[in-house]
Amino acid sequence: MVLYMETRALAASLSALLLAATAAGCAKEDTSTTTESGIEVIDEGTLTICTHLPYEPFEFTEGGEVVGFDVDVLKIAADAEGMDTEVVDIGWETIVSGEALNTGQCDVGAGAMTITDEREAVMDFTNPYFEATQALMTKTGSGIASLEDLAGKSVAVQDGTTGADYVRENAPEDTEIRSFEDSSLMQQAVKTGRTDAGVNDNGLLNYFVSQNPDVEVTTEFKTGESYGFSVKKDSNDELIAAINDAIASDEYDEVYAKWFGEAPAE
Repeated sequence: MVLYMETRALAASLSALLLAATAAGCAKEDTSTTTESGIEVIDEGTLTICTHLPYEPFEFTEGGEVVGFDVDVLKIAADAEGMDTEVVDIGWETIVSGEALNTGQCDVGAGAMTITDEREAVMDFTNPYFEATQALMTKTGSGIASLEDLAGKSVAVQDGTTGADYVRENAPEDTEIRSFEDSSLMQQAVKTGRTDAGVNDNGLLNYFVSQNPDVEVTTEFKTGESYGFSVKKDSNDELIAAINDAIASDEYDEVYAKWFGEAPAE
């Protein structure tokens, strides 16, 4: 019995050593670096961007490539630093919680992300780069023109968004709120009649409506929201400065007009 137990203990020790060796062999090589201007990036020569796809026109896939307004703005900053860009598609909650940045999955978080006190507690934000409101989208001719009209009806929202929070705080108590993982599913729920309406950011919904005449935005809610890009808390002021420079540049105005048809309001 003693010999048997000693043999088991030896086998367990060898197994643990093998697992440790395997884990070490599979560990991701540390390729992080600091640029000449002091910007810390997880991969040398690349600005790695975390977002959650799709969210047209801010970030979405077209022709096998991730494109959009947010991507173009961050490319201005990357180009100025002589870096490429790479986009990583991950869960939205992983981004807005700061986890994606804290675990080294990316250098910057993006996704038409509203700057809130809760998010500022776990991430650092750039200057605002887009002013947004919440919008109500319905089937064309539905007659639904306000949140009050949703009494006894259903509304689609996107998980983890300020639009979802707004609906939960302001819609009639008997409104059925259906939450979807991404914006595409939320929009399709309205388009196909699975829900009577949907609430999300105006930039997103107005773009969708421009391509789908069977739905319309019937009203917008002034919520005083501004979008920002985020970086790891208290760790990368130089990257914040580089993105702020991009937001203040003439190239930003060109990118804005490219996606929204006109220069941003002063």
